[in-house]
Amino acid sequence: MSPVPQTPRLSIAADHALRVALADRSDPAGCDAIAALVRRLEAASVPGIRNLHAGFGTLVIDFDPLVASHDQVAAAVEAAWAAAAREAPPAPRVVEIPVRYGGPDGPDLDDVGRLTGLTPAEVVARHLAPLYRVAFLGFMPGFPYLTGLDPALTVPRLPHPRVLVPKGSVAIGAGQAGVYACESPGGWRLLGRTTLDLFNAGREEPSRLRIGDAVRFVDAGGVGR
Repeated sequence: MSPVPQTPRLSIAADHALRVALADRSDPAGCDAIAALVRRLEAASVPGIRNLHAGFGTLVIDFDPLVASHDQVAAAVEAAWAAAAREAPPAPRVVEIPVRYGGPDGPDLDDVGRLTGLTPAEVVARHLAPLYRVAFLGFMPGFPYLTGLDPALTVPRLPHPRVLVPKGSVAIGAGQAGVYACESPGGWRLLGRTTLDLFNAGREEPSRLRIGDAVRFVDAGGVGR
C-alpha cells in the first residue's frame, strides 16, 4: 500500500525535536505512510538526527540542535516524503509468531469469549485470521502495536492492570493487538503466549520486529479451548 496522498503537518515538539502528523491517521494507510517516511529518513542519514519515534500516524524526530535546525530537519522530511510518494513500497517482511492459546498461557481467553459472545475457539480463529502490520514499537522495548485486529475482538482493557505480565504474552485491548516482548505491568487481555524471543538486548538488532513488518500468528497447540 502506498503512503496516504496528503502533506504531513510539521510542528516543533521541543528545541531538539520535530513532530510529523497526518491529518488522516487511518489504519493501515497512515501507518504505512509513516513507515515509508521512516525508511527514507534512515536511508538518507540526515546529519543531526538521533532518533525516530513513530506512533499511529505520527513521527517525532529527535535531533542534535548543535548540528541541525528545525528548518533543516523539516526540509529533510519534505524531501523524504516526496521521494516515498514516488516509489512503490516494498513488500512487507512477514514474521510468523507461534502462539499457545488459553490455559495458563492465555488466562483471559474465556473472558474475551464472554465479552464478545464467541466461543474460545472462535476467538482464537478470529485472532489467527488477519495478517497484522507493525504500526510502531513502544511502551516497552520490542512491544509491537499491531493493526488489523478483527473488530469482533474489540474488548476493553482490564479495569485493573496486572502488576506483571509474562514475557511473550499475546494480548488484545481496545481494538489493538500486541505482544509483550519483556516482562512488564500491563492491562491488555492475554489470549496466549509465544516462545519467540521478540527482544534481546544482546543481539545486533535487539527487536525482532520493525515498523512496517507483517505479522502472522500461528497456532502452536494451546490448552483450555
